[in-house]
Amino acid sequence: MRKYELVCILQPDLDETAFNGAVDKVKGWISEAGGTVDKVDVWGKRRLATPIRKQRDGQYVLLNITMPNKATAELERSLRFLEPVMRHMLSVVE
Repeated sequence: MRKYELVCILQPDLDETAFNGAVDKVKGWISEAGGTVDKVDVWGKRRLATPIRKQRDGQYVLLNITMPNKATAELERSLRFLEPVMRHMLSVVE
């Protein structure tokens, strides 16, 4: 089991229930893969450096997670197909 940081940029026009639903879906995928969510830090709406999908803003969320190394590919694949997620970055914490 390794520790990871997952940063997701979600669509800026999501209401609170849709935002929480997307975050809960990601947390569910991590749990299904045998991992745990250690901490969720919502950074809120921020201005993007460059537009993504014609959007100038995005809602940021940071998840500190622990999960098996083999499960990261499936998690990233699932994140690519989750509509509210505009961008994501998964990195190993040393």
